[in-house]
Amino acid sequence: MVAVWIEKRRRKAEAEFRGDNQSILERVRNELRQDLRLDYLVTGSWSLKASQEAANLLEPLGTGFVNVAMDARQSNAGKFGIIPSEDTWNMTSSRTNGGSGSAFVYYCDNETVDGVEFPGLPRCLDQPSQDPDDELLVVADMSSNLLSRRVNVSKYAVIFGGAQKNVGITDVTLVIVRKDILSLQPPSSFLHAVGVWSPPTILSWPVVAKNNSLYNTMPIFSIWIAGEVMRGLLATHGHSGLAGQEEVANQKARALYHVLDANPEVYQVVPHRSVRSRMNVCFRIRQGNAEQEKTFLEYAEAQLLQGLKGHRSVGGIRVSSYNAVPMENVQQLVSYLEDFAQES
Repeated sequence: MVAVWIEKRRRKAEAEFRGDNQSILERVRNELRQDLRLDYLVTGSWSLKASQEAANLLEPLGTGFVNVAMDARQSNAGKFGIIPSEDTWNMTSSRTNGGSGSAFVYYCDNETVDGVEFPGLPRCLDQPSQDPDDELLVVADMSSNLLSRRVNVSKYAVIFGGAQKNVGITDVTLVIVRKDILSLQPPSSFLHAVGVWSPPTILSWPVVAKNNSLYNTMPIFSIWIAGEVMRGLLATHGHSGLAGQEEVANQKARALYHVLDANPEVYQVVPHRSVRSRMNVCFRIRQGNAEQEKTFLEYAEAQLLQGLKGHRSVGGIRVSSYNAVPMENVQQLVSYLEDFAQES
């Protein structure tokens, strides 16, 4: 996406300098160091890692390129668990408003570790621009909630996600790229000249698209599994498509949060009610009582309710209710949650 930003400026400089390659290079190099900004919305562990990785990749050019437009911890006593109001976000000003504009804005749609999910595309990111040079390109990591609800993909420049949550098993990454993005890629030699690395050919989106995802040998079994998942969803929901799966995901989440909220003295849901994840239900037992949480997990294991331990970085309890988890299993867990609360 940085390459897209560079290519737009290279083409403008080329139109102005008409073949003067050195002037073109100097213009883009100076704009890169002065104006390049990447906006990141940090709402959990994965978006935090993404912002840190971006800063690391651009470190040879200097610092200040990554703008953390929102860090949810700053509004929640140093912890993730909310999404602050959009009017508090410090987005890079557009060129129309006197700023440099951002190359893109990144966010993670669902944070698995912290149980935070965006209810939908933020309003401030859904603002079409009449000037293509001032367009806000939205990049979303949907690794953990792909195929769990309807998404208007036309509002995004890039959507990507690992398959291992809702689509299949590891080894497969899904990427949805707007077609015009594929044509906005400068020559590798130009990227190198301005000081930016070019991706390996195997990771080049234009190359992958041109070769119909067959540039390299694919992980056949993993892709077959993903195909079976897609066919299963179509067979289950028919013409309703993702709307049908969305309703199933919502039903499972409602059942889990209902029993947790009904027993507040025992269970405390971690994220704010407005941003609770439908995929990853994170909660504590008796305000994080270590012995109580250990007992809860042991009793759950005895009933074959497994994988409920929270991520090692935050602790607590985490229920991952991905598409493959049927409603019957959720109801079994709900019954256990009710029983444990009564016996505690």
